[in-house]
Amino acid sequence: MISQIFGAIMLIYLLVAILFLMAELWSSSRLKGLARIMLWLGLGMHTGALLGRWWESYRLALGHSPGAAWADKLQLIIIQVPLSNFYESLIFFAWCLPALGLLAFRRYLQGYLGALVALLSTLLLAYASLGGVDSNIKPLMPALKSNWLLIHVMTAFLGYAAFALAFGTAILYLLQERRPRPSLPPLPLLDSLIYRTTVLGFLLLTLGIATGAVWAETAWGRYWSWDPKETWSLITWFIYAALLHARHLKGWHGRRIAWLAVLGFMAVLFTYFGVSFLLTGLHSYLT
Repeated sequence: MISQIFGAIMLIYLLVAILFLMAELWSSSRLKGLARIMLWLGLGMHTGALLGRWWESYRLALGHSPGAAWADKLQLIIIQVPLSNFYESLIFFAWCLPALGLLAFRRYLQGYLGALVALLSTLLLAYASLGGVDSNIKPLMPALKSNWLLIHVMTAFLGYAAFALAFGTAILYLLQERRPRPSLPPLPLLDSLIYRTTVLGFLLLTLGIATGAVWAETAWGRYWSWDPKETWSLITWFIYAALLHARHLKGWHGRRIAWLAVLGFMAVLFTYFGVSFLLTGLHSYLT
């Protein structure tokens, strides 16, 4: 049932992308407003579906430990957060994009940028629903039965979403620089939005890497093992660190920063998808 709801949410996000594009091409404030309403509707349904899967996962786990004390039930709720496998990471990543976009960009999440955010969420949900990904709720691996699961995965994927917003804004910057359009935000504003979302993503990714290291020490007895996912997360971190370094100490702005944001997001995609499917390691359970 919940999987079917995610399918409906996918269609809503697709409609949002189409409405944002139509609003941009026809300069229609009515379509723009309708697109934002539909985006809020999709996000609300998405939040409810995630909470529903969380509750279902908790009920199934509770069935294996009847008579648990309240403290044990609370811990069980925390560790059963739907972030423990590849399917759940897809649907959560798809939630992060509009949630963070509406929060960080507010009135700027419209037109081509709004369409890109909605389309990325659509593709992630389409992959989760139609890509043959196993959506069944399964017992957690011993290493995943940790309170660190919630904060580590949430911060990492919120960071990914912030970098996706920076990527979308960078694409708009490069297009606006090459062929200016009055309907698009001015270049200085786009440059500022790239910087703001990159800083947000960098802070979240840093927190994700740090909490992952602490979790790894409790699960495997060491903070760092040069696992492929860890290595590529660090590479991604260095790319965005270089972007911020170049902006603050070298005075880079505009096109060069935009291309670094594009490069950084390519590293994000490889860290998430490429490493999971092409390389094996301690994080291979994600596939």
